[in-house]
Amino acid sequence: MRTKSAKIREIAPDAKYDSVLVSKLIHRSMKDGKKSVAQKQVYNALEIIAEKTKKKVTEALEEAVSNITPQMEVRSRRVGGASYQVPMPVQTRRANSLAIRWLVLEANKRPNKEYRSYAEKLSAEIIDALGNTGGAIEKKMSAHRMAEANKAFSHFRW
Repeated sequence: MRTKSAKIREIAPDAKYDSVLVSKLIHRSMKDGKKSVAQKQVYNALEIIAEKTKKKVTEALEEAVSNITPQMEVRSRRVGGASYQVPMPVQTRRANSLAIRWLVLEANKRPNKEYRSYAEKLSAEIIDALGNTGGAIEKKMSAHRMAEANKAFSHFRW
C-alpha cells in the first residue's frame, strides 16, 4: 500500500475548444507519443459530429461521455480466503476516465473496411453513444449487469 496518495495532475484544456474533456480524449487517443496526429484525428472527428448532429461540439461530446459513464462497478474483495465481486459506486474521476477509455477502445475496434480513418471511427462511436447504442454503451451495461448480479455481496463493502 502507498504511504501517500498520488498527486492529481492538472490537465490543460485543448487549444481549439478550450475543453479539458477534449484534451483527455486527445491524450487517450494518442499512440507512441504523437500528439499532433491524435489532435488532428480528434478535431476531424469532432467536426464530423458537428456536421451530423447540428449540436455544439463540446455539448455533444459531454452528453456522449455522460451516457457512457458508469454508476456502479464490481471490485474484488477477499473475505475469509474467498474472493467476492462486490458492487460499489464509481468515483467521478474514475467514471469519466472509464468512459473516455471505453470510447477510444470501441472506436479502435471498428472495422477498417467501413471507415477510412480513426476520425470517422471515433465520430461514429460518439454519435452512437449519443443515441445510447454502440460498444462503449455495451461496456457500461455489462458493468451494471455484473453489479446487479452480485448485489448479494454488497454487505462486504467497507
